[in-house]
Amino acid sequence: MKRPLWAQTTKEMQDYYDNEWGIECHDDRQLFEMLSLETYQIGLSWQTVLNKREAFNQAFYHYDIDRVSSMTDEDVDKLLQNPQIIRNRRKLESTIHNAQVILRIIKTSGSFDNYLWSLSEDFPVVIKVGEDDVLPPKTDLSIEITNQLKKTGFKMVGPVTIFSFMQAAGLVNGRLDNQAQ
Repeated sequence: MKRPLWAQTTKEMQDYYDNEWGIECHDDRQLFEMLSLETYQIGLSWQTVLNKREAFNQAFYHYDIDRVSSMTDEDVDKLLQNPQIIRNRRKLESTIHNAQVILRIIKTSGSFDNYLWSLSEDFPVVIKVGEDDVLPPKTDLSIEITNQLKKTGFKMVGPVTIFSFMQAAGLVNGRLDNQAQ
């Protein structure tokens, strides 16, 4: 399989690219996890986040939206003692807050998936790229979606984070094999 340079650095990065990145996701729980992971990456490398992914899964009940939305300040205090995760209070609190926002969206839109995909007109944006190409850090669409997410109440969602999320969740398809589609 052809991979971009960033996905060739470690086995974890290869597996992530081969099995997740850029592949359309329509599962609310998985979309919540992807959004959360992208917020953890702010200021860090993706490899760091991948290394801590399983610990985050344990800490956040495998991103069960209901359970995470019910977490308390005491839960955050406990998480801040966990050396297996990224211990940033704002990032941890945003995960809980965003779960609460997602629950509201599910009540009004039926699913987080419906809500997200409606923001991109229900089709992935396809970007033709080569192995050495570097995608832009943000796009006009990621800025628009960021503004909508913020209006809806999401936290830790800047246009760079959201463009990364859009790529991870397949709302943007920048995979090398997308030319064959």
